[in-house]
Amino acid sequence: MGNSMVLNQTKQVEAFLQKAVQTISNYLNETTLTKLLAEQEGGDKAYYELLLSNLRRLVVYCEEGLEACRIILNDEPFRKAAAEKTLYRVYHLCIAEYFTPKSDAWYEDSRSAYTGRNSIKFRQTPPPSLKALLLSLESEFQTIREELEFYETDYRTKMIQSN
Repeated sequence: MGNSMVLNQTKQVEAFLQKAVQTISNYLNETTLTKLLAEQEGGDKAYYELLLSNLRRLVVYCEEGLEACRIILNDEPFRKAAAEKTLYRVYHLCIAEYFTPKSDAWYEDSRSAYTGRNSIKFRQTPPPSLKALLLSLESEFQTIREELEFYETDYRTKMIQSN
């Protein structure tokens, strides 16, 4: 893949991560467990704690990816190999954590992609504000996933060939 294409993807991912970090951070900064429990009568406190934990992990991965993109974009000359490695990591950490978080508090229903509905499904009933947050981010995460799928195979192939 050419330098200009990788550079443009890195810029696109940086903008996406900036927005994702800001949106999730704003939500986390304004939200407490007590507030979430007040949103939904009979809400499961342990499940809500798990949801918040997943969001915190997701925002940390996105912040790390954002910082890596910024470093790469500020380097002269542009380092294509470093950018490809960063995009690979963003794909595997940020995108994977969004669609399939470590604790399985929510999951992706891959069949939903064919119906045009949201693909994020929750194991239990989430607080309305948290559900709205995740669903509002879905289309952008999906777009970046499609942009970066190439790195799933290409980067791994390059690493195997170099060994």
